[in-house]
Amino acid sequence: MSSINTNVASMTALQTLRSTNAEMLQTQNRISTGLRVASASDNAAYWSIATTMRSDRSSISTVSDALGLGSATAEIATKGIESAIEVAGQLKDKLLAARTPGIDRAKIQSEIKELQDSLQSIVDGASFNGQNWLTGDSADTTTTRSIVSSFTRGSDGSISIGTITIDLDDTRLVDTNGSAATGILNTEASSGSTSYTVLSLDISALTDSTDDLAVIEDMMKTVDTAIGSMTDAATSLGAIKTRIDIQKDFADSMKSAIDKGVGQLVDADMNEESTRLQALQVKQQLGIQALSIANQGAQSILSLFR
Repeated sequence: MSSINTNVASMTALQTLRSTNAEMLQTQNRISTGLRVASASDNAAYWSIATTMRSDRSSISTVSDALGLGSATAEIATKGIESAIEVAGQLKDKLLAARTPGIDRAKIQSEIKELQDSLQSIVDGASFNGQNWLTGDSADTTTTRSIVSSFTRGSDGSISIGTITIDLDDTRLVDTNGSAATGILNTEASSGSTSYTVLSLDISALTDSTDDLAVIEDMMKTVDTAIGSMTDAATSLGAIKTRIDIQKDFADSMKSAIDKGVGQLVDADMNEESTRLQALQVKQQLGIQALSIANQGAQSILSLFR
């Protein structure tokens, strides 16, 4: 039946064209954004998973940054101790030279004083981002430092944060706790009636007497012990830095894995979408022609009234 009120062919062609236009809009959005799941309406489950993974990825990136700062701080402290060991070795050599009878110990003391000042400068300068692991007050109750090392999400959605702890009591070269100082370089030692630390020992008034020569030998032993303790501290810091670097590499790998996982869920296949767009463009043109032909069918009814 032909009707001027209801053109079934035109309505069918129009519905098909609308569907094609909607598909084209969706495909164009995917091409322009690079995403096949850009919002919850596209795929609620995938969008929810991807959003959570992106949030975790951001947290892991922050962990990686924290590990980078921790690694740099540990490296600065390690370099500081290595430099201090070298200077302390020179100080021990000066004491060995001062053990020789008849030598001018006042002149040697002037060299020792410069080395002691260098040790103090090294300790004070081994600071990064406001953190100095080589000096501090042993009376402070917070003698440890914690570096964020990991961020994980459990199967139940709960999160946990891992840390790497550094005990500053093991790395403190200079203790600012006054007379109770326990730093490697300023722990008080004694020989007979003479009290001293590595940073304060003075041989300028010592003579060639047996007792004074014994004092110099004890000073050498004290410096040598300090070198051994600093070597242990450097070894500990080196192990901590290695652990930090391993965790940082793992965090960087996790970021890459998450990016890949999110991409598998929400990224659009550009080859597929470009092919689909070309097909829809042809389909759209055919739909327009079909609608035009369907609209012309009503014009044929006029011929019946001529």
